[in-house]
Amino acid sequence: MAAPKPPSEIARETLKLLAQRRLSPTPEHYQALYHEVAGTSPPPAFPVAPLRAIQRVLPAQTPAQKRLLNQFEHAVTQQHWPGLQSVLVGYANLAITPVSTASDEREAAAQVTLPPRLAEALARLLHNLLPALGEDDTRLLEMAAELQTQLRGPQARAGALEQALADFNHRLSFAAEDQSAIRAGLLTLLRLVFENIAVLCVEDDWLHGQAQGLMAASTPPLSLRRLDDVERRLKDVIHKQANAREHTAQAQAQMRELLAAFIERLARMDESSSTYHNQLEQCAERISQASRPQDIAPLLEEVISATRAMALSTRVAHGELQDLRSRAEARHAEVEQLRQELDRASAQARHDPLTGSLNRKGFDEAMSREVARAQRQGRPLCVALLDIDDFKAINDRLGHATGDQALVHLADVTRQVLRPQDQLARYGGEEFVILLPDTELDEAAQIMRRLQRELTTRYFLTEGERVLITFSAGVTRVQDESDSSDAVRRADQGMYLAKRSGKNRVVTA
Repeated sequence: MAAPKPPSEIARETLKLLAQRRLSPTPEHYQALYHEVAGTSPPPAFPVAPLRAIQRVLPAQTPAQKRLLNQFEHAVTQQHWPGLQSVLVGYANLAITPVSTASDEREAAAQVTLPPRLAEALARLLHNLLPALGEDDTRLLEMAAELQTQLRGPQARAGALEQALADFNHRLSFAAEDQSAIRAGLLTLLRLVFENIAVLCVEDDWLHGQAQGLMAASTPPLSLRRLDDVERRLKDVIHKQANAREHTAQAQAQMRELLAAFIERLARMDESSSTYHNQLEQCAERISQASRPQDIAPLLEEVISATRAMALSTRVAHGELQDLRSRAEARHAEVEQLRQELDRASAQARHDPLTGSLNRKGFDEAMSREVARAQRQGRPLCVALLDIDDFKAINDRLGHATGDQALVHLADVTRQVLRPQDQLARYGGEEFVILLPDTELDEAAQIMRRLQRELTTRYFLTEGERVLITFSAGVTRVQDESDSSDAVRRADQGMYLAKRSGKNRVVTA
């Protein structure tokens, strides 16, 4: 038996045969010629295509199946039989692992008891949810009551609750949609009423101001605190306006009476003048017809008497007219005073009742005026938006009344630090906006930092406790009237950057 050839010699002869037979040097040709020279049989080819077909139909629903499928794909790619064997064994183990049937799972789930704390939390959730949905859907209320009874029972079974919760959730989705649509519709109708009032009362500054204030107050997002502030302000202003309206009506009635008396007196004067005129004409005619001096004397006495009576009547009428004039001027002054009171009441609709600063409507009007002035004079205008740091913690720890006092303290200190031409407005909650006319951006940022330093030296005192109030602020420059809202938005973004940077900071935007 001939000795086997060494691999190096087999390789050389294989290469020669590739050249002699003019075959391309592919792995398949090289492998076939190598075994031909060595006198051995080639191993069977790796069945890639059939294995890929098997791979496409293998399940991959569970994490274990997905993991085995990835291993199968890798073994086929590497043409690695041991890897394929391991994957097949894994699939076989999955096949013989006992699994619960669907009915067994449902039966087991039905016997699960909810933890008491979870069941009570769900019951409280239902209890707190229902007031927001109203009482129109009685069936929904009944279903909620039944669910609360089951949840608060001795053993809250998941199986019994599952279908009940599903039914309740289905009905709740429709009720929530209805309530949301009703709320949006009512808010739209309310705003339409306010807009119509504002259009119809353009000449009444007070009523127009109230309508504008209500429109601003009804703009989403709404909050109870914001509505309470508006309600308190409107009640006070409406009370003042009612008194002023009553006095105005009385003054107008008195003016009408004076005017009627004046017209009546003029008519009487005219009647008296006509009488005296006729009497004098008769006397003049009789004098012209008299032929003797003794006939003229009584006529002259009659003329003198009529003249004296006319003079007396004229003096009386003049006095009465003077009195009417004085009374009319007094009523006019009273009406003017009432009008000024109405103007002051209207101005209150533009101020925040808590801090005395401008509200959002007042700020919008001030912004329009300052932008127009800045454009006419070619001067810069900046706006700053500040938000008190950790204001919620102050409210939670010390109460909302103390939080309101903190807002007043901030507004007072701010007004003392700002220049006379600067304007402070409460923008909402603990946010304030400051208009800074004739101010460049860097100078505006310095003003806000000076205010921050001043607040650190002026502690807010409440019941003997000193509370440090700080704020984060964004400052930007207003370019023109169309940039007003964008400027406030940029300042707001700057304020949030200051918050994220560590609070008690000023960021220019």
